[in-house]
Amino acid sequence: MKKDLKTMSRKELLDLRIDIDTALTELAEQEKQKALDAAEKAAQVYGYSLSELTNGKKVGKKAAKSKLPAKYHDPENPDATWSGRGRQPDWFKSAIAAGKAPEDLEI
Repeated sequence: MKKDLKTMSRKELLDLRIDIDTALTELAEQEKQKALDAAEKAAQVYGYSLSELTNGKKVGKKAAKSKLPAKYHDPENPDATWSGRGRQPDWFKSAIAAGKAPEDLEI
């Protein structure tokens, strides 16, 4: 089933891209699971479990990112904080544009 991409509308192409991305993600997860299963079987051949060989670390799961401590806070909403890394939040940009110094916003 070959589709002629040149005759498809923008919406049809976007829908197709979503379908492709979903299929690729699902396929990658299936392949990853097959690789883990194969690694577990290979470890068992030598009398070990995969967790023994990886020193008990979880295999196949992404490590959780540690959240950085907040360095700045919004004076109007103390619950809104920012670590100082990454994209500046809008409240931080607005405060700087209003003449506040970054030191004024530090926690």
